[in-house]
Amino acid sequence: MSLPFDHLGSLRAVPMTLYTEMLIVRGTIQTLQHRVTDILNQATDPHLVLEDVTLEDYGSADLPLRAEFAQVNLASILFAVSLTTVEPIRELRTPKVSERALVSVPPFRVVGQVHLLPERGLRESLGELHGAFIPVTDATFWSDRVGEARQTVAFVGVNRARAQVFAPFREVDPWAGVPHTLEEPEPPTAG
Repeated sequence: MSLPFDHLGSLRAVPMTLYTEMLIVRGTIQTLQHRVTDILNQATDPHLVLEDVTLEDYGSADLPLRAEFAQVNLASILFAVSLTTVEPIRELRTPKVSERALVSVPPFRVVGQVHLLPERGLRESLGELHGAFIPVTDATFWSDRVGEARQTVAFVGVNRARAQVFAPFREVDPWAGVPHTLEEPEPPTAG
């Protein structure tokens, strides 16, 4: 059972940051939805209309453009960012387990927790992710190519149609097993 509105049934302003191929779009959306994932996945139009908008080009030193409102095509969104975590409504909550995953959505990479049905590994669960936007929590995203530094946020909704790779992620210490001190080389011996 899914409710098309938040548990209070009233419009609320939800701040969102949308990353497209060329722009960072910041603004608020008026919605009845409870979660950002629902705003993205249950949109009835192929676009979102944000209010009090700023538009920035990646890596630009120019001041952001400002607009009273802007329409953003859902298909152009690489991912959406929310700085706040929304607690699930207890009645609608499905028990899930989290797995650390890497998502490549060029030119960005996103690493964070993907929430899956229990008793399934990430391999099986990837086929069960059906929403157009996949939620990643406790996420870090960055792009060396466009000069966007690492940012850690509560939530990233990744556009599945724009993601090229979705894989388990384990951090590996490249220096593991390497001695921490360098020994002086033995002087050559005369023969």
